[in-house]
This record gives sequence, C-alpha cells and structure tokens, in this order.
Amino acid sequence: MAERRARRLAPAVLLAVLGVLLCVRPAAAEPADPYAALAAAGFEAVARGVTSLAGSGDPHARPAIEALLDRRLYAAPGGMLLIRVPSGWTDARTGEPVQSVPDALRPVRLNNRLRNAIDSALSLLDLRSPDAGTRRSAATALYLAHDPTALAAARPVLDHVSGLSASRHAVALARAASSLLVASTAADEQRRAIGVLRAEGGLPARAVLSTAVLPPALAAQAQDAVRAIDRRLQVWSAIQSLFYGVSLGSVLLVAALGLFVTFGVMGVINMAHGELMMLGAYVVFGVQRLLHAVLAPALADALALPLAVPAAFLVCGLVGIAIERTVIRFLYGRPLETLLATWGLSLLLQQAARSIFGASNVQVSTPGWLSGAVHLGGLEITLNRLAIFLFALACLGGLSLVFRRTRLGLEMRAVTQNRRMASLMGIRTPRVDALAFGLGAGFAGLAGVAVSQIDNVSPNLGQGYIIDSFMVVVFGGVGNLWGTFASALLLGVANKLLEPVAGAVLGKIVVLVLVVLFIQRRPRGLFPLKGRAVES
Repeated sequence: MAERRARRLAPAVLLAVLGVLLCVRPAAAEPADPYAALAAAGFEAVARGVTSLAGSGDPHARPAIEALLDRRLYAAPGGMLLIRVPSGWTDARTGEPVQSVPDALRPVRLNNRLRNAIDSALSLLDLRSPDAGTRRSAATALYLAHDPTALAAARPVLDHVSGLSASRHAVALARAASSLLVASTAADEQRRAIGVLRAEGGLPARAVLSTAVLPPALAAQAQDAVRAIDRRLQVWSAIQSLFYGVSLGSVLLVAALGLFVTFGVMGVINMAHGELMMLGAYVVFGVQRLLHAVLAPALADALALPLAVPAAFLVCGLVGIAIERTVIRFLYGRPLETLLATWGLSLLLQQAARSIFGASNVQVSTPGWLSGAVHLGGLEITLNRLAIFLFALACLGGLSLVFRRTRLGLEMRAVTQNRRMASLMGIRTPRVDALAFGLGAGFAGLAGVAVSQIDNVSPNLGQGYIIDSFMVVVFGGVGNLWGTFASALLLGVANKLLEPVAGAVLGKIVVLVLVVLFIQRRPRGLFPLKGRAVES
C-alpha cells in the first residue's frame, strides 16, 4: 500500500519541483556591452541595452538613446553603432565623426515596448542632472511608469539623490516603488515603502501596491493599504463630482441670468435667448480675429477675452433692444404669439450665423492664463471653470446692483409690477421695456462669452442651454434672483452626482422629471416672490 501511495504522489512531487525551478529561474542578465545590445535584432535585447546604458554613467549614453528615439541610430556589421547627424555620421560609443561608413547599414527599429524603455532610461539619466526640477521630474516619471527594470537600474542613483530637499518627495516615491517591484529587497524596506505609498495615495500608488509580489504578511499589509487608498479615492471622487456640479451650475447661472430679466421680470417667453448666447460667443471669435490681425499672437490671445466681455454685452444688448422695438413691443400680454415669434427669430439668427460664419465650428482659443489646473489633494480644479464660476458670481452681483441700486432697476420693478400705475407716475414704459430687454440680451451675450471657453462655438450653441435656462428660472422662482442662483447650483450638482450612477442622458432625464414633479407641488418654485401684484 505504501508503494502504491508513493507511485501516486510521484507525479505531484515532480510537478512541484518543476514549478519551483521555473519560479526561481534567474532574470535576464544585463548585457556586458550595452552598445552591442543596441545593435541586436530583438526588441527585448535592445530594451535591456538601453536600460543598462542609461545606468552605466557613460557620457555618450544620452546622444545614443536620443538618436534611437529619433530613428537616427544605425547598426553596422561587427557591432558598430552610428548616429546620423546633419554633418554626416558619428560613432555612438565615442561621439567622434566617422569618415568611412560601411555599406550594410540598417536602422535600429522601434516599438512601443522599446519607447517605454527609452522614456524610463532618459528619466534615469535626468536623475543625475544638477538641476533640482529636472531631478524631480525624472523621479516622478520613474514612479509613474513603475517599470521594474528601470527602477532596478535607478536604485543606486536614487540612493545618491535622496537627501536633496528639492526632489526628496519625488525620489521617496520612486524609491518606494523600486523597493516593492525590484526583487531581493529587504522586508523592512518593503514595509516602509508600503507605508510611504499608503500615505501618498492616488492611482499610481495603488497600481504599484496591486502589482507588487510580496510575502504573505507584507501582501496583507499591501492589500490593506490598497483598500485605504480606494476609500480615499471614493471621497475625492465625490468631491470632484461636487466641483463639476458647481461648475455646471455656474454655467447654468450665467446662461439663466439674461432669461431671468426677460422672462422672470418682464414675463416675455424669449425662445431666441440661446441665439443671443450664440451671438456673444461669435463676438469672442470676431474680437480674437481682429486682434490677431493687428497684434502679436501671444498679446492678442491674452487681451481677446477681457475685451470680448464688454463687446459682447454691448452688441447683444443693442440686438436685444432692436428685437424688443420691432417684435416684442406688439406682443405684450400675448404669450403664445411671443413664443412663436421669438422661436421664428431664433431660426433666422441661426441661419444668419451659418451664412456668415459657416455651419461648422469656429475656433475660439483659451488664453494661457486660463489654461491648466490646480491640484488640491485628489481634487483637480481647472482654471477655465474656476474663472467661469467667479465670472458668474460677478454677473450675479452686477445684476443685483442694477435692480437694487439704479434708477433703471427701480423703474423696471415698477413697470413689471403695475404698468398702468408706473405710466401714470411719469415712467416712460416703452423706454424701460426696451432697456430691460436689452439688459437681458446683454447678459445672454456674457453667457456666450463664458460658454465659448468650454463648448464648441457653432450656430447650434444656444440650443443646448435654452431648456436648462428656463428650468433654472422656473425652478428657483420666477422673478427671484437669489432663487435663480440657488436653483442653478442645485441642478448642476444634482446632474453631476447622478451621472456616475445613471449616465449623463438618463441622469438629466431624472433631474427633469424631479423638477416637473416639484413644480406640480409648488408652481411658484423654490423661492416665490411675496407681495407682488398680479396685473390682469
């Protein structure tokens, strides 16, 4: 019986021994001559040669590696490597000019794996740079790539630069990644590396911890760190969605301010409001083209947006006054006719834009001072959306001042509350109507300026905002400025919080249904005006 059991166990023991032998097979050794490896036919051999050459400290390593990346590196029989330069050829090993070039030259080929190895090798070379910013960028690139081969070659250099304060944090992350991904690292060092990456958080740290092959005790610690990072990422993701919601709400607020005047205060259903926004966006395009014709490109891009703000307000305001004087003045008190007339006007404005600017999108550039982003922990704040939020607050404050601190605002409130009484008190109601509609159209133009920085400028630009603008004004309470502000932010945040769960389209439908149900319960919106006379 014992002999039979031994025969049954023999294949299992053999398989286990083979498995152990396969697991402990030695890694590919570094090439003795990295330059000869660059001339090899296989991509893997060339990649090992690139990494070995970058870690060798050879002063001619960078020109050879950069020549390989630029497809200027050629191999000749006998292991000779030549670099093609404008003046002829140089020897990759010595950098000396070569007068006699062999006939059988072949270019050293590239693939994506080799490009990644070259990027890591250049980062390894940059670690030796005397410039602190270059060292920091190189260490960050090695950490983000987390290539075990490159990290193994970089270990001695990382130990050398770890004490330099300007790049200490980036180097610590790269060292932690190398401790977990490079074999034969002490357990205490790996434990410290797990703590460093857990404290850092983020997707790169999670990737390193997830891919590291560790002993069971350290693997459990790494998995616990991964779970902690996942929880932190979920929190930051919620904060990021909240920022996107506030950003969307600020866009809706800017788009709805003009409609607040024409619809919320004057009671005019202006279906051409989106086309006035489109006109404001095209004003930005026109100002940029004009400035590029007379100024240097950098100066034109910097000045175009600030100059486009008053220009868009003035142009759209004048167009709004013309619309009120020629169309709207005959339709007060007739909402259905006003709706149809302004809808037809919107079609005319769209076709006019197509005839003048074409049906395709036009390019509106974002100035350099609005490009980029600010990172606060795991939160990314893009400068253009932050600027739109501040711009929306400025527009809100300006419109509030007009209504509460100017003669026009006082007359507008008097006319909208009781037109007949205001006329008897000496207020020129036709003039107030024209200026009020022009004010609303001017704010629509300002909305177009803001939207041009985050959306495509085309004749159809306003169609994506007209429904949302009406929804913001009605949901917040018709005629209530602060209700418009609150509803814009609320709807923007609700949309962005629902997007990860239900998707963009379904989330918007859900928000629309909820608003409709709310309006059925409270027809006057979130913050209805109190004490306002209803004119028959």
